[in-house]
Amino acid sequence: MPAQPERTEESSQLTDVTLLGLGAMGSVLASTLLDAGRSVTVWNRTPGRATALVAHGARAVDPVREAVAASPVVVACLLDHSSVKETLGPVADELRGRTLVNVTTTTPNESRALASWAAEHGIDYLDGAIMAVPSMIGSGEGQFFYSGSRAAYDALLPTFDLWAPSEFHGTDAGRAALVDLAMLSGMYQMFAGFFHGAAMAASAGMSASGFAARQAPFLSAMTQELAALAKVVDGGDYTVPGQQSLEFSDLSHLVRASEEEGVDPAPIAAVQTLISREIAAGHGTEGFARIYESLRAEASSTTTNSSTTTNSSSTTNSSSTTTNEGDAA
Repeated sequence: MPAQPERTEESSQLTDVTLLGLGAMGSVLASTLLDAGRSVTVWNRTPGRATALVAHGARAVDPVREAVAASPVVVACLLDHSSVKETLGPVADELRGRTLVNVTTTTPNESRALASWAAEHGIDYLDGAIMAVPSMIGSGEGQFFYSGSRAAYDALLPTFDLWAPSEFHGTDAGRAALVDLAMLSGMYQMFAGFFHGAAMAASAGMSASGFAARQAPFLSAMTQELAALAKVVDGGDYTVPGQQSLEFSDLSHLVRASEEEGVDPAPIAAVQTLISREIAAGHGTEGFARIYESLRAEASSTTTNSSTTTNSSSTTNSSSTTTNEGDAA
């Protein structure tokens, strides 16, 4: 179990968990713990967010130092990496000997930096990534990824299970954030593809709702191909039978069609850039999955295509500032 700070007369109301950040996600994390009979202290930078939770049995305190002192386990569900540093930096001494679980959306290196800071101050650190929307918490849906302190994860698993099924991704504190943002990357690019398709269909008078009714079942069917594509990637052989070649996958006609309708082709043009790069490198007869080779870290570190690098960076930054938006307000 995580180290338990000693009770003193001043901290006689010690609770099981302190939750910092009462945005949509932070509030539901706290209420789910209360529903399960856990004692919870809550804090939020903006006053007034805790009213419903207090009525439900939470203990709301201010300043943050008092909130941290109230529990052996502190969960931070804030806006971003900067807000975590600004909130917890001044109370690092109070966190010593406690377990900090940070479920704020951060980049892998930001998570690693927080883990290093925590180690320097005697804080047991676990990084968490939430793959769920607030309505999914406590329903058995969604999932949480954790990385960092294995001892903290094992000790707190019964608590984590109240929120959603979880996975431990190792002692590298940045691993959970990496998997989280990788999954969000796929999600946001899917949405961008939908918006692009809807814009194309709109030029013919089709509503976005009408397009969605047709697109959703098609995309659902296409996701069944992910396992087979992953098997090809993991095998590293893009010449195995049954694949659609890169030459056949050429999407220049989709780019032209978009332009003809006056629609910005940027989403599909990005995919065409990857296809063209692999064809130019002599891999045109190999499978479409080979575009993975243009994207993986070893390849991207040597590419001279600065526009693709810029677009990838923009996507990551967008993802990392959206998941828990408002939780530190």
